[in-house]
Amino acid sequence: MIAITREPIDHAAITESVRSNLAGAVCSFLGTVRELTQGKQTSSLEYEAYPAMALKKLEELAVEARHRWPIVTLAIVHRVGPLELGEIAVVVAVSCPHRGESFEACKWLMDTIKEVVPIWKRELWADGTEEWVHPGVATGPAPVE
Repeated sequence: MIAITREPIDHAAITESVRSNLAGAVCSFLGTVRELTQGKQTSSLEYEAYPAMALKKLEELAVEARHRWPIVTLAIVHRVGPLELGEIAVVVAVSCPHRGESFEACKWLMDTIKEVVPIWKRELWADGTEEWVHPGVATGPAPVE
């Protein structure tokens, strides 16, 4: 399942949809709206996408992930529109024969989605300011590894 939706995401149903007797591991990632970003208080987020292009790119990433790992099933669902604190913006779920493969595939998919899929995030701050975050464009200092 690969989808872009305006509706709240049922992460349990998505995770359940990738379970299989052929897979010993299911890894899922939930991207949620957090309250603080680099010390600034978030009031809400809005996501916009070019749906046809975003879905095509998500499908391409799914094909590439299947070439890299022995994926049994995968699902990617991204929400667009306004989201409040705590709401789920994206779910990536992957099932593989073993946990390491599942973790690697899920991480690669989420990292790559943020880099290349045409979905834009507008952060609305509690102080009334806002900022657009574009795919592949880092904001603020680099994370410490």
